[in-house]
Amino acid sequence: MNPGTTVGEPIVNISIFLVFVVVTLVVVLRASRTNRTAADFYAGGRSFTGPQNGVAIAGDYLSAASFLGIAGAIAVYGYDGFLYSIGFLVAWLVALLLVAELLRNTGRFTMADVLSFRLKERPVRTAAAISTLAVSFFYLLAQMAGAGGLVALLLGIDSRAGQNVVIAVVGALMVLYVLVGGMKGTTWVQIIKACLLVVGAAVMTVWVLSRYGFNLSDLLGAAVSAPGSAGEAMLGPGAQYGATETSKLNFLSLALALVLGTAGLPHVLMRFYTVPSSKEARRSVVWAIWIIGVFYLFTLVIGYGAAALVGADRIKAAPGKANSAAPLLAYELGGTILLGIIAAVAFATILAVVAGLAITASASFAHDIYASVIKKGEVSPAAEVRVARTTIVVIGAVAIVGGIFANGQNVAFLVALAFAVAASANLPTILYSLFWSHFTTRGALWSMYGGLLSCLVLIAFSPVVSGKTDPATGASLSMITDTGVDFSWFPLENPGLVTIPLAFLLGWLGSVTGREHGNERRAAEMEVRSLTGAGAEKATEH
Repeated sequence: MNPGTTVGEPIVNISIFLVFVVVTLVVVLRASRTNRTAADFYAGGRSFTGPQNGVAIAGDYLSAASFLGIAGAIAVYGYDGFLYSIGFLVAWLVALLLVAELLRNTGRFTMADVLSFRLKERPVRTAAAISTLAVSFFYLLAQMAGAGGLVALLLGIDSRAGQNVVIAVVGALMVLYVLVGGMKGTTWVQIIKACLLVVGAAVMTVWVLSRYGFNLSDLLGAAVSAPGSAGEAMLGPGAQYGATETSKLNFLSLALALVLGTAGLPHVLMRFYTVPSSKEARRSVVWAIWIIGVFYLFTLVIGYGAAALVGADRIKAAPGKANSAAPLLAYELGGTILLGIIAAVAFATILAVVAGLAITASASFAHDIYASVIKKGEVSPAAEVRVARTTIVVIGAVAIVGGIFANGQNVAFLVALAFAVAASANLPTILYSLFWSHFTTRGALWSMYGGLLSCLVLIAFSPVVSGKTDPATGASLSMITDTGVDFSWFPLENPGLVTIPLAFLLGWLGSVTGREHGNERRAAEMEVRSLTGAGAEKATEH
């Protein structure tokens, strides 16, 4: 099979996907009938149990990066690609132990509810909303890039214009899901998608292992000896991040961003408000950890299976590059039908995650900026939801444009940038607010704006945007594909190693240089609420 040609039958591929879209739209429409209040639209009426929310969190978290990006990274680089899985999973321990329960007890709809409890409301809400929108934008870039590459592979669309149309269609579907269903509809889509994704990955894992007598050593040996593979380097660290001192620093920076980023991701934090109590929030994280952990073990087999059965050369030559590894493996294993099913699952993955991101970003703008800052709380819930719906349309348009520029990038890597922004702009402020009584508004603003701006500047002037080329072919590996354009001066591809410590430092420095009257009293009140849930909406004491 020529790598540039269509894989499978386009009619079968698109038909299976359309069945999923129709079924989930019916679910969304049914869920939307009970959307009557702002709490229904933003938090699903806090009606989901811990296990339900845990499955939905897994659906939110297991994005195109987890399925397409990580499988592709393992297929091409082996061990170094699996480090994404380890980082993404370990990060949940930070969320479970430090954030989930306390956040649910303290807030109502968004991260800014927690931060503004003890700090000056308007400047903190504005900063938190800006940070939320920035993180959501980078995450959306990754999902849109995954959509473009996937459909290019399935429908044989090699032209950029055709792939751009596909990205626009995905963006339009995302907007439709959220406008109609709100958080309830989005949550049910994520639950359905998480079940399909885990089952699909399990089927592929068993199928791959059966080819090698369920002997993992034989599978690894076949991956190492496959044409175009990195050889023995695939079984140990260094194939991607060990060649130079800069690449080792790249890995350290990536690991820091992955481990600390999850606890600062706005669309994950918002999920804690869809359950009725902090106990259920804690249960939902435990369920999510189990589901996500099992899935990442599947990606290890899928990645090495793609290396062995498809080959790194074919994967890198496919329209979606490394992102095509899982679909190509599905075609190799089960032909057109399995490919169509796995492709539909991958599409479901993208649609569910972008819907979750869109509702988080729109809630942050409508609830934090419009209702709390512009209208100073003098606005009806119905008007607030109308603004949120309008915001979703704008976010969809921005995501489409950004996805067009990011098309062709490895989606796992793009998501790592979102984690760096979240870990830099959000996590220090959340932890200081929950655990340090002397934290002030100035410290929060310095930490959020300093972490966000430093992250954005270093990304803009890093090899991710310009100047990175493939040593073998000379082709550009940056977002700007013109190899003659190079304005990068920051050597690392992920800025977390610099920006995360900087944000913690700025939060401390801003707080010790400016005391706030009554801050300790408000901190004590927040500690009581965060530990007991007393006073939080529909929270129960434990």
